[in-house]
Amino acid sequence: MATSHLVMAGILLLVLGLLYLLVASWGRSGAYKLAVGVAVAASLLLVWGNLAVGFIGSEDNPANLLYAGVLAVGFIGAILAKLQPQGMAKAMFATALAQFAVPFVAMAIWRPELNLGVLWVIVLNTIFAGLWVVAGWLFRRAGLAGAGLGR
Repeated sequence: MATSHLVMAGILLLVLGLLYLLVASWGRSGAYKLAVGVAVAASLLLVWGNLAVGFIGSEDNPANLLYAGVLAVGFIGAILAKLQPQGMAKAMFATALAQFAVPFVAMAIWRPELNLGVLWVIVLNTIFAGLWVVAGWLFRRAGLAGAGLGR
């Protein structure tokens, strides 16, 4: 079983590394490349953490499938934005909102007992939402710099 997790981690690192190289090559500014790096790192940590231990309960808890929706928001947003900085910023802000909403959607569906574990899930999701906001801010900055409005 441990070997399959190792293989999955290797594939995940390879795919996300290639994704970073592909998307970062579209942008010329350092802010754009950093934004891509933050978004890819957030994606990696989100998938890896969920596969390893799960953020909501154990890794087998069906509530953890909600995180696929977070990644879908970012991926579809990136496609709609055509990887342009201002559109990517909006996609990352939408992804942050989706990330922040996950524990509340899970609580509405599964109605867990409110305890310290639930609070930690909310804190963890807030931290991840912050990563998506940072990526969005960096994309926004890259867009403003490309338009001659940023530093």
